[in-house]
Amino acid sequence: LRDTGAQSRDPFNLEQVEITKGTNGTFVGRGSTGGTINLVSKTAKAEDFNAGSVTLGTDMTKRMTVDINRVIDGNIGIRLNAMAQDSEVAGRDEVEATKYGFAPTVTLGMNKPTRVILSYYHYQLDDIPDYGHPFDPTTGKPVNVDRDNFYGLTSRDFRETYYDGVTARVEHDLTDAITVSNTTRYVYAENKYIVTKPNLSTAQLAAGTVARESRSRNADTETIVNQTDMKSEFEAGGFKHNAIAGIELSREQNANRGYALNPATVTGNSLYNPNPSDPYTGTIGPSSSFADTRVDTQAIYVLDTIALAPQWDINLGLRLENYDTHSVGANTTGAFDFGRRDTFLNYQTGLVYKPASNGSIYAVYSTSSNPSGGSAGEGGDESSLSATNDSLKPEENVTYELGTKWDVLDRKLSLTAAVFRTEKENARVSGINNTAENLPVGEQRVDGFEVGASGNLTEQWKLFAGYTFLKSKIVDDGPNASNDGNKFPNVAPHNFSLWTTYDLTKEWMVGAGAVWMAERFANAANTYQLPSYWRFDAMAAYKITPSVDLQLNVMNIFDETIYDSTHNGQFAPVAPGRVALLTTNFKF
Repeated sequence: LRDTGAQSRDPFNLEQVEITKGTNGTFVGRGSTGGTINLVSKTAKAEDFNAGSVTLGTDMTKRMTVDINRVIDGNIGIRLNAMAQDSEVAGRDEVEATKYGFAPTVTLGMNKPTRVILSYYHYQLDDIPDYGHPFDPTTGKPVNVDRDNFYGLTSRDFRETYYDGVTARVEHDLTDAITVSNTTRYVYAENKYIVTKPNLSTAQLAAGTVARESRSRNADTETIVNQTDMKSEFEAGGFKHNAIAGIELSREQNANRGYALNPATVTGNSLYNPNPSDPYTGTIGPSSSFADTRVDTQAIYVLDTIALAPQWDINLGLRLENYDTHSVGANTTGAFDFGRRDTFLNYQTGLVYKPASNGSIYAVYSTSSNPSGGSAGEGGDESSLSATNDSLKPEENVTYELGTKWDVLDRKLSLTAAVFRTEKENARVSGINNTAENLPVGEQRVDGFEVGASGNLTEQWKLFAGYTFLKSKIVDDGPNASNDGNKFPNVAPHNFSLWTTYDLTKEWMVGAGAVWMAERFANAANTYQLPSYWRFDAMAAYKITPSVDLQLNVMNIFDETIYDSTHNGQFAPVAPGRVALLTTNFKF
C-alpha cells in the first residue's frame, strides 16, 4: 500500500526492506520511475518471546527498543514494538533529534483458514532541521568552511512530524491454492517546520557573509485506502500459473498552510563563524497562501507467472488506473481552483530462462506514469496542481533490463549482473520562453549496469558487495535546449558498496565495510557539483549468553566530511561525522 504523507521513518517496526529496481507502475501505480521501496512491518509470530536493545553512543545518543510477542490459545498472536531515542548529530553544531514510536499488532486465527490482522503505528519526531552548507558560486562546490558550521537559527527553526496509521487486513483461504485478502488503512500525518536555507552570492562570499533564507511548511495529510487481492495457483492452457489480481481504491487529502515570516531572510551573517543562537527578532504567523489537494485513485491489476517449460517462465502484468486530483487555495496571484483526470495503462513482461538448476537469465520490459499533481501527501513541487502543471499529460517511463543470477559455492553465494535503460518521455520542462509554465516536451534517459554478490564465502565469512554504473542524460530539454546533453542532478556515475563479517569464534564476530560514491552534479545546468567520497565502517559483536550480546558499531571511521545529497543545487546537506554506538541486544 502506498505510504503517503511527507514523513520521517525509523526501522524499529520493520521486518525487512524490499527494493524493486526499475520502472514498476504495474506493481504500485503512479510514480515509481526508478523503482520502489517496500517496508514490511512486523506482525505477530507463533511463539512467545521478549526482545529489545539499549544503545549508548557518541553525540549524546540514547536509544531503546522493545519487541514483545505472545500467543494465546494457539490462534491469537499479539506483538508490540516500541522505540525511544534522543541524540545529537555528529559533526553538526546544534542539530539534535528526539523521537519515539510504538506499534501494536494482533492476529486472530493464526492457524485458521480465515485470519484477521489488526495493527496500529504511531511515530513522532521533534528535531532541528539542517540544510547543511551553501554552494560556492565561484567553484560550483559546497563552500569551504568548517563542517560543523550550522547556519540555522535555534530561536526560529524547528520540525515536528507526526504519523498515525491503522491497518486492518482479512485473509481467507478458499482452497489450498486460492487466497483472498482485503486490506484497509487509514493514515493521518502532520509535517510542520521552519528551516534555514543558506544562500551565498558572489558578493556575499567576498564579504564573508551568508543569507539565512527560510522555508516552511504546515501540512497535514489524511489517507484511506482499500485493496482487495486474490492469489491463486492453477493450470490453464496446459501451463501452470501463479497469479494475483486485485482492486485498489484510495483517497488522499492534504492541507498545507505554511508560515509567514517577516523578515523571511536574515542577512549580514558570518559565513565562517555563524552563531546559531542569534535571536530572530522578526514575526512568525500563519501564511495567507494555502493549498488543499485531494487525490482519488481507482486501479485494477493482474500479474501472472506462467511456467512455459521446466526451464522457461514468463511474467506478465497489467494495471489500469484512474487518477483524479483537485487543488484549491490561494497564493500571491490570487485564489485558484484546478482539477485534472487521467487514465493510464501500465504493463510489464519478463522472460526467465534457467540453463542450470543454480542459474537464471532474464529480460524485462516495464512501464510507469507520473501524472500532474503527484500525490497529496508526498511533498515536492508536484504535490498540488497549479497554473504551471494542471494541463500536463502524464510523464511516461519505460525500463529495459537484461540480467542473470547464479548461486555458487553450494548455493551459499549469489552472484548477479544486469544491464538496463530507463527512459522518460513527456518530461516536464519549465522556463520556456522565459515563463514559469511547464510543458511536457522533454526526454530523459539513464543507461547502466550493475554487479553484486551476497551470501557466504565460508561458514564463517559473509559478504555483501555491489557496483553500479549510471550514465544519465537529459536528451531533450525543450525548445530552450538549455540543458540538452547534460547529466541528471544527484546521479553519481559510479557507486560501490561492500560489507563483510567474519565469525572469529562462536562468541566473537567482526565486520567492516566501505561505500564509495563518485562526484555528481547538483543541478540540471551542471554548474554545481557534489564531491566524491569514501566512507568506512566497522563493527564487533560478542555473545555474552545465548540470549544477550554486545555490539559496537563505528560509522565514518575517518570522520570524513560527506555531502550526500542536494536539492537542485540550492544547498548541500552534510552527512554525520564519526559515530560510535554500543548496543546491548537481548531475546528470551
